[in-house]
Formats: sequence, structure tokens, C-alpha cells
Amino acid sequence: MLRLKAVKMTVSGMVQGVGFRYTAKILADRLDVKGIIRNLMNGDVYIEAQADEHQLQQFITGIKNSPSPAARVDHVALTEIPQSNYPDFAVVY
Repeated sequence: MLRLKAVKMTVSGMVQGVGFRYTAKILADRLDVKGIIRNLMNGDVYIEAQADEHQLQQFITGIKNSPSPAARVDHVALTEIPQSNYPDFAVVY
């Protein structure tokens, strides 16, 4: 049985208006990561992600390296959180 892990991330940099959420969703879907992603009022992007440890680590690495070629990730604040029951990975508006 796979051990699921969940994290929340706040991503800073040039991450709004550059396809960041869309490409992060493609990455999450490819890795079978569940959760949400949304823009914050201050220009950052907020992510909650849950998957098995290996897939989650691949997702975090992908986010840090920016899934969108037009985006620039300056900082990722990462915290482990309790698991949730997300049916998929969704862009929240």
C-alpha cells in the first residue's frame, strides 16, 4: 500500500498570467497528484497537493522548476498538512 502525503505550497515569482496554473494542472494530472491550485491576491500561487511520496516529490520538483516556460519561480514555501479527499487536481477561481 502506498503511503499518501499532503503538502501546501505558496509559490512566489512571476507565476500569474503566464500559464502557471494550467501547466501545474497538466503536471499534477500526469503524476496522479490530487489537490487544488489558485491565485492569491498578492501575486503568489497557492497549491494543496496530495499523492504518494515519490509522485509528490516529482510534483514539488516540477513546481520549483516551473512547469510553465513563461513563468519564473523565485520561492516555494512548503508545509506538510493533513490529507484531504480531493477527487482530482483542480484550478480554483
